[in-house]
Amino acid sequence: MTQQHRLSVELGSASHLLQGAPARLEQVFVNLLNNAAKFTPPGGDIAVSVFEEADRVVVSIRDTGMGIPAELLPHVFEPFRQGEQPLSRHLGGLGIGLTLVRDLVSLHGGSVEARSEGPDRGSEFRVSLPVTSKQERPQDAKPVDAAPRSQTVRTRRVLVVDDNIDAAETLMEYLQFRGHTVHLAHEGPGAIGQALLQKPELIVLDLGLPGMDGFQVAQRLRGEPNMAGVTLVALTGYGQERDRVRAREAGIQHFLLKPVDLDELMRIIESER
Repeated sequence: MTQQHRLSVELGSASHLLQGAPARLEQVFVNLLNNAAKFTPPGGDIAVSVFEEADRVVVSIRDTGMGIPAELLPHVFEPFRQGEQPLSRHLGGLGIGLTLVRDLVSLHGGSVEARSEGPDRGSEFRVSLPVTSKQERPQDAKPVDAAPRSQTVRTRRVLVVDDNIDAAETLMEYLQFRGHTVHLAHEGPGAIGQALLQKPELIVLDLGLPGMDGFQVAQRLRGEPNMAGVTLVALTGYGQERDRVRAREAGIQHFLLKPVDLDELMRIIESER
């Protein structure tokens, strides 16, 4: 169903150049525009404006949507932790889209700010990025492509399995940003097929899949000789003790609750041997 949003775009003068990775910057603005559309009711307004402030270019994305409560505003770019359910419910999904935005903007030497006058009063996200004049085109600048990382961090082959397509793709983007190779599956049989084809080192597995659930997927994979060494990480909203017991019995080594604790997930992915 179309939301019939009204979109307006205002571009400033192009007197400076922006040095950056187009694909990464596209991720930033696609995430912000998707959020604006997601949280703006049908018939609402979304406004994009670009202007310069000193040696920086500012991209503003404003909407007339649900807004952000004052107590949550300072935390919108933080990965969600357990116990912070109100923030998770307000922003939806895995809660990593805005974290990805923050990290990508920071990688470009910029900053991002969220503004809102409160619930039902819309939101504004401002991305500020450094620029150079056209006469000072940098010739030797290194391309911005991946997150800075310690030499001790391993890059992994990861399979993300989740029937929530938006959540799966956002997690994929974040893991790719961290330098990992990522494939996706959205249902049980497809997850098994992808695992046998791609031979991932680690699988992030939603347990609440339709049809063949994540417990069954894990059991099937553990029966495959080529999957004996794969690390299975449950990412789920099922948090009762019986769910944890079922996960262990199915051969799942790690059990994480939604909304995801990114620090814990990355610790597992980047330190698991």
